[in-house]
Amino acid sequence: MTTLTVQNLKCGGCANTITKAVQGIDGVTDVSVDKDLSTVSFNTKSEEIIDQVKTKLAHLGYPEEHANNTILHKTVSYISCATGRLTE
Repeated sequence: MTTLTVQNLKCGGCANTITKAVQGIDGVTDVSVDKDLSTVSFNTKSEEIIDQVKTKLAHLGYPEEHANNTILHKTVSYISCATGRLTE
């Protein structure tokens, strides 16, 4: 199990968006998101796929902890959150 700590994860809408996006990556299984700990956990057998997940999360506005959290990331995460709330 790989667990990443991300920034800007605030609610169930965010978690829903992240879960759907990460589940859509080939080679990823057992996705779980903990909004209280700001973590995304999943199974994969490839370091390349872990990098794909990190890139996808950053594009959604949820960069890894200690990564540069730009105003763009914060804005995109707000939109991702709203979208996730609509599909809950």
